[in-house]
Amino acid sequence: MPPRFLTLADVTEVLNISSPQAYALVRSGELPAIQIGGRGVWRVEASELEAYIQRMYAQARERTSAAAAEETTD
Repeated sequence: MPPRFLTLADVTEVLNISSPQAYALVRSGELPAIQIGGRGVWRVEASELEAYIQRMYAQARERTSAAAAEETTD
């Protein structure tokens, strides 16, 4: 069974982004996460990461559709 929670290092690997970028996604609330333990280590639920990826795909489709629609009206 895959792990329920991922570290920010896992998130950076999956999304192929830097550590500061992953931290910014969490701090902004764009990628929901929780802090665990006395040191407040961030953890991202695997399902939340997948939902974030799906939202990014949807946004990309919307931008692509809008750009294509704009090209046909020009």
